[in-house]
Formats: sequence, C-alpha cells, structure tokens
Amino acid sequence: MRTLDARSTALVLVDLMDRIVANPLAPRPGTEVLAASLELAEAFREAGAPVVAVRVERPDVTEQPPGSDLVADVAAAADEVVVKRTIGAFHATGLDELLRTRGVKTVVLTGIATNLGVESTARAAVDLGYEVVFVEDAMTALTEEEHRAPVAHSFPRLGAVAGKAELTFD
Repeated sequence: MRTLDARSTALVLVDLMDRIVANPLAPRPGTEVLAASLELAEAFREAGAPVVAVRVERPDVTEQPPGSDLVADVAAAADEVVVKRTIGAFHATGLDELLRTRGVKTVVLTGIATNLGVESTARAAVDLGYEVVFVEDAMTALTEEEHRAPVAHSFPRLGAVAGKAELTFD
C-alpha cells in the first residue's frame, strides 16, 4: 500500500482527450485508462486532494483537430485544467506555480501515453523537486513495448510505481 497525504498530493491526468482515448492503444484501451483515472479522481476529490487535467494543443494552428477537448467526465472531475503545447505538462503552462500554491509535494500521474506525455511530465516534476507516483494500471501507450519499457526501467528511478488499488490516503 502507498499512503498519500491529501494536503500535499495532487492527481495529474495527462491527455485524456476524446481523440487520444479513442486511439488503438496497448496494453489496455483508452477507455480502461479513462475509467481508472476517473475512479482515482473521485477518491482524490473525496480526500480533499486536487485533481488537475492536462490537455495538449498543437501550436501554430488556427484550429485544433476534432476531439481535442478533454473527455467531458475528466473536465467535470478536474479542479484545474492546464493546456500544454509540448510533450510534458510543466513547460510554459503554469502547472508548477499552480501546484506550489496549493502546497503540493507529490504528484500522482495517470494518462496517455505512458512514454510520452506521462514520462515527460514526470521527468520535469522530478527536476522541479516533486515526488512522483505512477499509477501503472491508469496509463497506456501506442504499443505495449512503449508502455512496458518506461514502467520497468525509467519510472522506478524517477518515483514509485503502483496500481490504483494500492493508493490510500492517511
């Protein structure tokens, strides 16, 4: 079990947008990641811990592709929404300031894709001094290999890897 302090922990949901969730993904479909992330969001809200949803916008285009909004349930579950224009969620988004203002020291990550948005966000979080918890069964990638490699090799060096059922609040 991994016990979290609700006063200093935030859930960060990465790129749970209609068009991304609908992609063919592995090792689990986007709908499964979405359901697990929403379950975690509910638990975080009940504990009084903030939920931040991150979505990507393509830079230098006049119109975003169809499906670029957050899944409606994700938008409804989020206390804050951050828009990124790079792979990770920290660069030029205000996410660091938002988390620091709330006293956050630990970020719990879910989302799509494991090896892109989630991993890039995690690396920046570690560089900024945050503790990171990866919820393995609430993330996926374009291929199983792209998911498994960071979970097995990078994530344990950057933080803690856990399943959603292993997380509790004190």
